[in-house]
Amino acid sequence: MSHALAVSLVPEAPPVPSDVVVEAVGLSRRFGKGDTAVDALRDVSLEIEAGKLTAVMGPSGSGKSTLMHILAGLDRPTAGEVHLGGIEITKLNDTELTKLRREHIGFVFQFFNLLPMLSVEENVLLPLAIAGEKPGGDWYEDLIEQVGLAGRRNHRPSELSGGQQQRVAIARALVSRPTVVFADEPTGNLDSATSKDILRLVRESVVSLGQTTVMVTHDPSAAAIADRILFLADGRLVKDLGPSSARAVVDAMEEVNRQ
Repeated sequence: MSHALAVSLVPEAPPVPSDVVVEAVGLSRRFGKGDTAVDALRDVSLEIEAGKLTAVMGPSGSGKSTLMHILAGLDRPTAGEVHLGGIEITKLNDTELTKLRREHIGFVFQFFNLLPMLSVEENVLLPLAIAGEKPGGDWYEDLIEQVGLAGRRNHRPSELSGGQQQRVAIARALVSRPTVVFADEPTGNLDSATSKDILRLVRESVVSLGQTTVMVTHDPSAAAIADRILFLADGRLVKDLGPSSARAVVDAMEEVNRQ
C-alpha cells in the first residue's frame, strides 16, 4: 500500500518563494598530493532553488557524492564557496557546522543509518532530541501517519522491511523541517516496487511541504521525478536538464558517458 504526504500536513504554509537556498561557487576538491592526487570536483558552480527537487547524476567516480557532502557541510572544498540559506558554510568551524547541519539540513542515506537500539519513534525524533526540542503541535503525529509508520512506532529497525526503514529515515530527515534535505541514493538498496513508493514519498514531500531536496542517484527513474537534473563527469558539471522522462535521462547519461 502506498502512502503519500498530504497537503494537510501544513495547511497554513505560505507559497514557497522561488529563490536560491544553496549556492556553490567554483568548488574544487582534491584528494591526495603530487602524482597521486585525484580531483574529485573541478570548478563546479550551481544554484539550488527553494521548494524544488534537484537530482544529481553521473558515472561512478564523477564526483556526485563529493559534491553532496560539500554542499551539506560534511566535507570541505579545496577551493570555492558554499552558501546555505545565506550563510557561507565554508568559513564555519566544526562546531558551527554541526549546529548548522542540525538546524538546517536533513539526510537520507542509501543504507538508512538508523540506530538499531532505538524504536521507530525514537529514530524519527532523534534530530529534535539532540537539539533539545520537541515536535510542535500535531506535526509529528501527522508526519508519522502520512509516511505509513503509525502502527510501527514501537518497532526496532530489525523488525522492519527495507522500505519501512527508508520511510523512517525520510521521516527523520523531515521532522525538524530543515532548509534542505540531501538524499544519497535513497532507493539504491531497495527493490523496484519499494523504490517506486519511496520515490513517491520523496516527491510528495516536495509538492506538499515545499521541501527543498537534493538527491544523488544513478537511477533514471528516480531522476525522472526531479524538477531539475544535473550531470557530472570527471568532477565537472557538464549538463543541466529540466523535468525529463526516464528515457530522456538515459539518453543524457549516454551522451555524458561519451564525453
